[in-house]
Amino acid sequence: MHLTKRQAEIVEIAKTRGRVQVDDLASHFDITPQTIRMDLNSLCANRVLVRFHGGALFPEANENVEYEARRQIAAAEKAAIGEETAKIIPDHSSLFINIGTTTEAVGHSLVNHKGLMVVTNNINVANNLRLYPSIEVAIAGGVVRHSDGGIVGEAAIDFINQFRVDYAVIGASAIDPDGSLLDFDFREVKVAQAIIANARHVILVADSTKYARRAPVKIARIAQVDTLITDCVTEPSIRQICAEGDVRVIEVSPLTSRNQ
Repeated sequence: MHLTKRQAEIVEIAKTRGRVQVDDLASHFDITPQTIRMDLNSLCANRVLVRFHGGALFPEANENVEYEARRQIAAAEKAAIGEETAKIIPDHSSLFINIGTTTEAVGHSLVNHKGLMVVTNNINVANNLRLYPSIEVAIAGGVVRHSDGGIVGEAAIDFINQFRVDYAVIGASAIDPDGSLLDFDFREVKVAQAIIANARHVILVADSTKYARRAPVKIARIAQVDTLITDCVTEPSIRQICAEGDVRVIEVSPLTSRNQ
């Protein structure tokens, strides 16, 4: 690909910072955001950068780029979901938190809680919460995925099965219109199923992009969870299944959450 002078500078900025934002670049070059978006779309189409909503990433020689990009998808919605979930979980309770960018957002919202015991197979959650003396963290053993720091495998399942906790906070890669919760890695699914089986109250956290996605491995049915926390239920069938299965649905606005 032949780069224009501006595109070359964009790539250098992304290489230095790891990522670039449309608004920041528009201000830097004193041009419109639309022009920057065209540059980024061209760079990403030619695999020079990796696109995410609002910007782009510099692709390093590892799988973490995809996970970092996923963190940026519906980031405000995930933060709002995290805040709302934290309101449900009382101090001095025990909970599972599994793998995912939305479940990580929940972890970030729990830092002011007291007396929590958090059991997780998510290295990112454990690394964040370990900094807070009022929160005890127990982390599963097993195979660590390079892509996202998730811990999977039989050892992780055996570890989870030792506990019986008050709450489970789980995510899913996709939610099918028939109510199936889906993921891409059968090893992760097995751990998620153990988490569901060993919790008294299961909270599914999922932003609305998950209703438009598809994945091949079934975790569970949405009727098996107790509470769904999302920004918006866009599938009428999901709303009906939740109503029939007595699943509490909480829809939270990112703007509302930030102003509360």
